[in-house]
Amino acid sequence: MKGRFLVFEGIDGCGKSTQINQLINWLPTSGLMPQNSVLHVTREPGGTALGNALRELLLHPPKEILPGSLSELLLYSADRAQHVLEVITPALENGDWIISDRFSGSTIAYQGYGRELNLDLILQLEKIATQGLVPDITFWLDLSVEESLDRRKNTNHDRIESEGATFLGRVANGFDVLAKERNWTRVPANLPKEVVAKKIKESLSIKITGKRISSNG
Repeated sequence: MKGRFLVFEGIDGCGKSTQINQLINWLPTSGLMPQNSVLHVTREPGGTALGNALRELLLHPPKEILPGSLSELLLYSADRAQHVLEVITPALENGDWIISDRFSGSTIAYQGYGRELNLDLILQLEKIATQGLVPDITFWLDLSVEESLDRRKNTNHDRIESEGATFLGRVANGFDVLAKERNWTRVPANLPKEVVAKKIKESLSIKITGKRISSNG
């Protein structure tokens, strides 16, 4: 039996890490996963050794090797191609489950809508890098730009997070468009984290079994 591929998307500060950790603790005992299935947790960029090197170049580059917008897009695509080849596809073929912090939707939102690069080009690169792989379910943690900035006001920002409110507004709009086009599961991320976690668990249960099951624990 082929495994399941779950993805979390959203703007910076939306709570992806928190909700992924909630799901990690719940899924193995939820009854949704086959007993012999292993749960893998990964991220983009950085889900492979190559990806970790690319992550540093993308998010914390020295000033002398700062990537331009098109180079940035190609580096994200290279990270994804290696991620799909080395991590995601083998795990799915083994019947395992995967949770990924970001996937191709983030590239469309950040580089397409945020950087305003050509969307047709990005979609072509998406097909090449993913080899047609589509997540079973994508959770979009929907958070306002104002809330995102407020949550991150006392944190150190990487290169992308430092782009500011106008850029982030375009990204948020991109996620909104994608969520509607690709039938993502929208979860309001401004609610208490326990409420957000419950909504995610219930949505996943319905998606996998066709019915709602207990999300306690």
